[in-house]
Amino acid sequence: MTTNDLPAACGFLPLVPGEEREIKGVFTGDLLSWAMGRAKEGDAWFTVMGNVNAVAVACLAECACVVLCHGAVLDDTARQRAAENDVLVFATDLPEFEASLALAKAMGL
Repeated sequence: MTTNDLPAACGFLPLVPGEEREIKGVFTGDLLSWAMGRAKEGDAWFTVMGNVNAVAVACLAECACVVLCHGAVLDDTARQRAAENDVLVFATDLPEFEASLALAKAMGL
């Protein structure tokens, strides 16, 4: 599955578009230090952290994308930094678990 498939497959709303990436796995969590050490390259990261620090962690971990859950908002600085660094960001009103589960099911996991 790729990031271009997320809106149709899971209903996620694109907030910051970018180059299509392959999604290899799922990482769910809101603690930035935990994500930095445990998210893997190609993971879709499910969180409520819509700030510039989350964008930086997504870059470091080489996540395929970030999915903001629970209707979390991406602040303006984070939106700008995500666009500059080609970090794809999506949004959903679903809680992290349900959003992660939707992607896992769509991926056949």
